[in-house]
Amino acid sequence: MIVVTADQRGSTRARDRVPEALELVAARSAGRAGVVLPFDRTVGDELQGVLAADDAGAALAVDLVLDLVRDGGWAVGVGLGAVDRPLPEASRAASGPAFVRARLAVERAKRRGRGSVPLAVVGPDEEPRATVAADAQALLHLLGAVVARRSAAGWEAVDTLAAQRGPAPQRASAAALGVSEQAVSQRLRAALWAEDAAARPLAARLLRGAGSDPDGDDAVGAGDAVGDVDDDADVDTGADTAADAGADTAGTHDGAGEGRAR
Repeated sequence: MIVVTADQRGSTRARDRVPEALELVAARSAGRAGVVLPFDRTVGDELQGVLAADDAGAALAVDLVLDLVRDGGWAVGVGLGAVDRPLPEASRAASGPAFVRARLAVERAKRRGRGSVPLAVVGPDEEPRATVAADAQALLHLLGAVVARRSAAGWEAVDTLAAQRGPAPQRASAAALGVSEQAVSQRLRAALWAEDAAARPLAARLLRGAGSDPDGDDAVGAGDAVGDVDDDADVDTGADTAADAGADTAGTHDGAGEGRAR
């Protein structure tokens, strides 16, 4: 399993932002498979959810973790491995090694220095899963740095592109933003959008590899799955949008400086 715990940073000096974070993770999770126990407030200023260590759950975990990093107000811990069964209805009542590791991970994330990505991943001690978990953490730190440092103009282009569903998403994005396709391409390059979209599936595979329970079944069963998701639904990792828009981006003239797009 994959347990994600987020602790509000500076909560003693700021208003309670857990309700906003719960709305954020609910919006990202809507219509997607992989949720075993939905996110909920655990204690004080924390929220926690449980995801399956399968393709859908791991892909969703990556997106949720990076959404919380983008928000900027959270220390995020990811715990990987087995959980005690049967699972309760709420994550705050659940237990098991993955929950202990998520607690350790969020404490490590809170101790990361100023300017670092407040994120940690803790997996099982045995190899090769310990190394795989460490690799997942390293890649998520890199992706977290990308999303945390992306400019407002870059996010505007990335978010607009993600909302497109037609055959020419970059052209549609340019029309929606009232700029040229070349300007959209410049913003996407400056935002490292293609690199972000290409690396997320790898991060998901690493979480899946370290989080699966070799002694149990981590697939979401009939009694575990939350929500009504079509078994044939595609997992949305952002890579499909990247592929659809890639031809437009590659064909855009590169002569103009990227600095103007920031």
